[in-house]
Amino acid sequence: MITQDLASHTAALLDCEDTLYKQVALRISELIEHGTLRPGDRVPSVRRCSEQQNVSIATVMQAYRLLENRGVIESRPQSGYYVRAQRWSMPPEPGRSKPTPRPVEVRVSDLIMQVVKAGRDPSLVRLGATLPSPELFPIRELHRAMSAVGRRLPVAANSYDPPPGNHALRVQVARRAMEAGCTLAPDDIITTVGVTEALNLCLRAVAKPGDVIAIESPAFFGILQIIESLGMRVCEIPTYPREGICLDELAQRLDTCRIKACVFTLNFSNPLGSLMPDAKKQQLVRMLAERKIPLIEDDLYGNLAFGPGRPKAAKAYDEEGWVMLCDSFTKTLSPGYRVGWVAPGRFQAQVEFLKFVSTAASPSLPQMAIAEFLQNGGFDHHLRKIRRFYSDQMQCMSAAVSRYFPPGTRATRPSGGMCLWVELPAKVNALTVYHQAMAAKISTAPGPIFSAKRKFQNFIRLNFGNPWTERIENAVRDLGAIVGRLAE
Repeated sequence: MITQDLASHTAALLDCEDTLYKQVALRISELIEHGTLRPGDRVPSVRRCSEQQNVSIATVMQAYRLLENRGVIESRPQSGYYVRAQRWSMPPEPGRSKPTPRPVEVRVSDLIMQVVKAGRDPSLVRLGATLPSPELFPIRELHRAMSAVGRRLPVAANSYDPPPGNHALRVQVARRAMEAGCTLAPDDIITTVGVTEALNLCLRAVAKPGDVIAIESPAFFGILQIIESLGMRVCEIPTYPREGICLDELAQRLDTCRIKACVFTLNFSNPLGSLMPDAKKQQLVRMLAERKIPLIEDDLYGNLAFGPGRPKAAKAYDEEGWVMLCDSFTKTLSPGYRVGWVAPGRFQAQVEFLKFVSTAASPSLPQMAIAEFLQNGGFDHHLRKIRRFYSDQMQCMSAAVSRYFPPGTRATRPSGGMCLWVELPAKVNALTVYHQAMAAKISTAPGPIFSAKRKFQNFIRLNFGNPWTERIENAVRDLGAIVGRLAE
């Protein structure tokens, strides 16, 4: 019986550029998927496949290396290639996080900036940064859209578009919000410079320096940086690796910690990749509304579900305007355009004012280009393509961690997003791994940058946002060897 991840692998190959070796790999994958070749069967020899497919031996070797890297086939010395009887088994998951139960100040920016700057080095294999591969984006289509609107509306493209921002874009965002279960009008939406500005504006609208903000543990380090820059404190809430926030623990903190607002990523959180079930989202929204506490919902990864559709946002259950929904197109269409948005509910006026006094307006032409692209269609097809891609990449990364990392390693099992949260053996220090990996030209994201108290000393985050290559496979192998030596 063919596994779902093999079918996902085949679908991803269909979307690859039609290079010859990938066509050969696809044909072999289809033979396995259809049952012509079964687990344990010998794959046609390199020479035989070369004759059958009318390609060079070098092309077949490249195709077989690709399939071997993906765990579909295996090489047996002096015997040839065989369909793997058992591709790989997932490592166990980490347990529930255990943050400090009291509010704390945030002091992580110095360490974070070291990691972020190092991750920009193009000579590195960048496993630490959640950067999507540029080849995933519809760059030509976006450039055509930008050229078209620039020619058609030259004055608007070069004018201020003050808050709430470009109307055509807000219309398209409101229409797409229905996919997340939200009923929004264009006037409910304010465009921003990416999701980072949206989160920043929301926090400034509902809290002041010294206030306590509830966040997940672990939490995306960018959120920690924003809170630190605003002079606020955090109360870290325990999480489960699959369902995210522990609501019972949150209820206790709400009763004891004077929490002013919550900032949560409920759909495929970074770094966990957890997904809160709809019933828990509804319970969360009700719990916070009863206490009149704003929920700033970061839904940046909501569209990157591995399944055919996306999960609902907590905003879908918001009846009183206490949920401030933030999102952007940086992970799905273009990081460089920096086009984001927020639906701030009852805090609309405050956010509009803060947007105006902060940046006056978002750049007009990128907003217009994104609106044009969305209006012309094709976004849903694009999403299906990248969802299949990320699903396949997650399987590749999980398989490599399982193969190369030492016993005692644990890893999450995300159903969306682009990162894997890996727990290393207890004696391994993530910062030591980071420095040794950097010396080997491999970047990672060490666990301490995901906690205000620099916890998660033996955790790392790995990015699987780039096409799987032999270079990445070798980097994960070398990283596993570093962890293995430190675990001895």
